[in-house]
Amino acid sequence: MEPLRDDDPESIGGYRLLARVGAGGMGRVYLGESAAGFRVAVKVIKPSVLDEEGRARFVSEVESLRTVYGPFVAAFVAADAEAERPWLAVEYVPGPDLVTLVAERGPLPTVEAASLGALLAEGLSTVHTAGLLHRDLKPHNVLLSPQGPKVIDFGLAVLAERRISLTATGVVVGSVHCMSPEQARGEFELGPAADVYALGAVLLYAATGHYPYTGATWQAVALAITDPVRAPDLTGLPRELTPLVSSMLAADPAERPGLTVVIEGLVSVIRAAGSTAAGAKRRLDALVPEPEWPEPPDAAPPAVPPYTPAVLDVAARATDDEDTEAGAGDAGDSPGDVAEDAGDGEDGVPDPDASGAWPEPVPVPPETGAGPGAGTDPAGGTGGAGGTGRPAGGVRPTVPLRVAERLRTTYAADARF
Repeated sequence: MEPLRDDDPESIGGYRLLARVGAGGMGRVYLGESAAGFRVAVKVIKPSVLDEEGRARFVSEVESLRTVYGPFVAAFVAADAEAERPWLAVEYVPGPDLVTLVAERGPLPTVEAASLGALLAEGLSTVHTAGLLHRDLKPHNVLLSPQGPKVIDFGLAVLAERRISLTATGVVVGSVHCMSPEQARGEFELGPAADVYALGAVLLYAATGHYPYTGATWQAVALAITDPVRAPDLTGLPRELTPLVSSMLAADPAERPGLTVVIEGLVSVIRAAGSTAAGAKRRLDALVPEPEWPEPPDAAPPAVPPYTPAVLDVAARATDDEDTEAGAGDAGDSPGDVAEDAGDGEDGVPDPDASGAWPEPVPVPPETGAGPGAGTDPAGGTGGAGGTGRPAGGVRPTVPLRVAERLRTTYAADARF
């Protein structure tokens, strides 16, 4: 995956583009994100192939994908084949392709390779059930995710029963290393056996890291594929897989097994190794690294000041005269009278200053009451008429505490318990 370049569009079909995923023969693929955050692979067709034939092939791709389903096929999301730059959005698979996985980890062990082949065969079965052929199955078009492999890129798929072709007879369509002999010869009509051959080539690559035939040029590879005498190179292929893969790569389409037989054969290999199909899939999934998601350049969240609890009310320092005038709260006072006695506002609570902050507690020097009227003040101080109205500890109680104490005293006087 690569960052976007200056000449890349910012969005396609309502999807914001986040990164470049790759490029193919017909277009470039981007990682896109919907307004709700759902991520898809957006394929945009190249301007160089925007002729009548290229647009018709792209329309065919869109129509093909609408009918393809299954857990091992990348799901169709949306498309606009009539746009100025036609685009197609499919399920984004957050995992490497088979080429990358083999390059980084080496060929797959026998059980994992057999599991991969069986799962891909099930995926191709859904394609064939929809009346389609993939026609370009290759390691690059096999993506691996923690949930299993996915077959992608139906840009060259055609309806199996179609009697017309978008390419002229003799024109090779597809990637040469995995194409069947009949496809390499440019034959007009192809059947499901062509995809079976390609699956055999993919399975061989997964287990060995090489293709059935190699050459200096694609023409040399195609010539080797179509040579009925030259056998495919099965060097390094585990003996448990050799009979099945050899039959899948048969030169004659009629000699190749069907996908059901392929699945049964690969599952038999897994069981012979002492595992189960489900266990083999778990082992295959465990080989896939954790996906890396590029994050969009979102704006930084606004700074939020740290939370500090507000000091609701701290009384300012009061004089002895104010304390005397406020009184201790007579037993006959009503709650409203007691609140008014506080003298700090209409609700008995002091107001904040002009800045909106509440005053801090004011320490009071330690003083003790004296005189014949010394006693206990309900507001929390000591002394009566002759006292100071301040606690010996030196800190005057806050107004809410004094008001609460006066209310408690008032209601306690009228209580019958």
